[in-house]
Amino acid sequence: MRNEKKTLLILLFTVCYLLIANSLFAVDVGLVLDQKAESSDDTPFTYTGIAIPRITGLVGDNGDFYVSAGFTYQNEPSEFVPELLRTDFNWYSGGVGFTVGRMAYDDPLGYIASGLFDGARVTFDTDVGSFNVGAWYTGLLYKKRANIEMTENEYIANNTEIDYGDFMNSYFAPRRMLAAVDWEHDGLWEKAIARLSLLGQFDLTEEKVNSQYLVGKIILPYGAFSFNLGGCFELIEANDKTGSAFAVEVSAAWRNPVHYVSLGAKYASGESDTLSAFLPLTTNTQGHILEPKLSGMAMISLDYTARLHETFSAGLYPSYYILTDSDNDGKTLGGEIYAALYWSPMPDVGIILGGGAFLPSLGNAAPDENVKWRVEVNVVLALF
Repeated sequence: MRNEKKTLLILLFTVCYLLIANSLFAVDVGLVLDQKAESSDDTPFTYTGIAIPRITGLVGDNGDFYVSAGFTYQNEPSEFVPELLRTDFNWYSGGVGFTVGRMAYDDPLGYIASGLFDGARVTFDTDVGSFNVGAWYTGLLYKKRANIEMTENEYIANNTEIDYGDFMNSYFAPRRMLAAVDWEHDGLWEKAIARLSLLGQFDLTEEKVNSQYLVGKIILPYGAFSFNLGGCFELIEANDKTGSAFAVEVSAAWRNPVHYVSLGAKYASGESDTLSAFLPLTTNTQGHILEPKLSGMAMISLDYTARLHETFSAGLYPSYYILTDSDNDGKTLGGEIYAALYWSPMPDVGIILGGGAFLPSLGNAAPDENVKWRVEVNVVLALF
């Protein structure tokens, strides 16, 4: 296991070095500093700062590369984390594209397999849309970046601090393979945007929790309005048993130069006599305060943003959560409200001040639980 990871890391860094060494005539260098401080009901003060240097450049007439890294420090718990972020090589010519390295991938719904993955992807642009075929490996990613918690053991490992005395077994994400075939059309029926994907993830550990997903989403703009409908059907193989699950989402939005309003709902199946709990590959939390995983849960959310000035905006984001497991049929977790102020005095500077609370008393699952709250400030600087 250790030799496998060392070999793949050496190969990845060698490819990055060769790309940079052969493209110095067209290199652009940048640095982003992202600083965040917050206080919550369970932690008086938390600070997280990340420095992200990047190098981009052209390779010949049809290629380009992107190399970036992250150096993160947090005080609670005190931890320093280095990681390789997006690092890929892209080539495109005559309607055919190729990407290899550590790249971003998002499923049509954005919460099944979303984030950075190591592998390769081929793109074909045709008159009936774009087709993408890709395959990726997760075992070389930093575990918090991958955020894979499909099993109880993975959840525990993901929320355990890095042990630099046992770095190889405490830093990396679970070993899984992801394969996907995607289709996207930006002008279906002249206006609609449609995406359809078939994904499969395969567990390379002893637990053997595999899953496949058929995912679709359509976005239909109509004047100042936009209507979205998406869904996913999942097959799960775990403990020598096969189950099925599903998730759906629907939303409607209205926008003008000053205001943006969106009302949406999501539903993910829970455990029942006929269905399994919906189980995504990556854990992409919902909402802002409670931040639950979309599994065995439904939510209703309202997003409102107002642009009050060229450099200043404000937003309000209430949400409500409902359990969908058969044991919790009809039980409601409660509601939350989150508000944020956005200020960008210069193009390379962004400041966000946000805060909110989750109120269990608005539900019947645990109405006597304490209120969860958080306030935070986030400053992003792009230095060059």
